[in-house]
Amino acid sequence: MANIIGTTIANVSHHLRLLRNMGLAKYRKEGKLVFYSLDDEHVKQFVLLAFEHGKEDKVHV
Repeated sequence: MANIIGTTIANVSHHLRLLRNMGLAKYRKEGKLVFYSLDDEHVKQFVLLAFEHGKEDKVHV
């Protein structure tokens, strides 16, 4: 994720922890790996809507 958004692993980890503490994300550990996912249905719908909106903007050149 850090490579995709152009930041450090520490920065991503910090923000994911904040989202978890706010109840917006959940996580599970598998060994040293930690997997995060959204934990709020309203936020999931908002993110999906944002992605769809982003796709529409790219189509309207």
